[in-house]
This record gives sequence, C-alpha cells and structure tokens, in this order.
Amino acid sequence: MIQTATKPLTFEEFAEWKPENARYELHNGEIVEMSQPLGKHEKVIGFLAKKLTAQFDRLNLPYFIPKQALVKSPENESAYSPDVLILNETNLASEPLWEKFSTVTQGASIPLVVEVVSTNWQDDYIRKVGEYELIGIPEYWIVDYLGLGGRRFIGNPKQPTISIYRLVDGEYEVSQFRGDDNIESAAFTELKLTAQQVFQAGLTADEIAGNTDIG
Repeated sequence: MIQTATKPLTFEEFAEWKPENARYELHNGEIVEMSQPLGKHEKVIGFLAKKLTAQFDRLNLPYFIPKQALVKSPENESAYSPDVLILNETNLASEPLWEKFSTVTQGASIPLVVEVVSTNWQDDYIRKVGEYELIGIPEYWIVDYLGLGGRRFIGNPKQPTISIYRLVDGEYEVSQFRGDDNIESAAFTELKLTAQQVFQAGLTADEIAGNTDIG
C-alpha cells in the first residue's frame, strides 16, 4: 500500500479525481493507492465471489457484486474499495452518492462485505472493522488465508483464519473459522463451505498436493 503525499481531500474531491483504471481508497482525507494484489490473493477473491454469487442467485435475491464501487464512512472523509462487495439493488435508490460516484453509505445496501488480508492487515482488522460497524454493515468477513494478522486477532501461533463479524444490537460480534470448520454466515445460512476450501483456492495444484494440512 502506497500513501500519496497530498493535502486532505473531501470525498467529493477524491471521487472526482480518482482514475478509473487504478484502485485507490480515501483514509481520513488522505489518498491511499492500493498495491497490486498477488495472484493468490486474486484467486481467493474470485473463488469467494463465485461461491457467494451462486448463493444469492439460487435464492433469487436482488443482489450483485460491482466492479469498482466504494463504501463511504458516515463519520469522516474515508471511502473503501472492498475485495468483495455484495450490494442490495433495491436500496440503491436511497443512496445519495450511488448514481454519480458508484458509492454506498448505508448498511441496508450492503448485505455482506469481504476483505482478503494482505500486508496492510491493520486496515482490515482495525480501521475497517470500526468503519463498517458504524455504517451498519450486517456481516463483514476478514479472510486471512496467509495468517498475516496480529496475534491478538488470529491467535498464537498464527494460522490461516476467517473472521466473520456480525452486527448484533449495533455492535460487531466475531466468530472465527479454521481448517475444516464449516463457515457460518448469517447472510447465507445454507452456505456449504469450509475455511480450508477458501484457503486452498489461493494455492497451485502442486502446493495443494504438498500442503494437505494448511489450517
């Protein structure tokens, strides 16, 4: 992650400036250029997007996964570009920034959001947990397939972990899944997926053959 040297911006200034073919976020008025993700990172994102899309298609829900939409905090000049963002199309008419900036600000528009952890794990475990809770996003997944997060978040010794934050009475409660644990999602209660299946999505065939116990 590369933080650019610039004066603090409003969200509107950032949205007007942001190039179409690059991924940037706004953190308290500061432009942050997101580094190019690893191939394994992209494979995990693609795998999760496929599995979650199959769920809402099967249930005939009015959901979709946008390509470059932003999630804006209501409390400060911050806007994030999640790895997987599921949107509820029926609520977008109530979103004041959607038509002009492809940006959502309301928890009712966002059934589920996923961040796949990279080297800037503090953003996912600290910054975004608080921001997504304030927005009122009902379910937030942190997929730490390499076990990069701090020990206070994923335990000691570190190991690949999926942390699912669910909004309960306005506050997040977290459950964690590793190895052969079945992932439990309030948004998709019939999801049949283990943590290990997600972690293995980022591996090559040779790595899978040599790492049968990664969780």
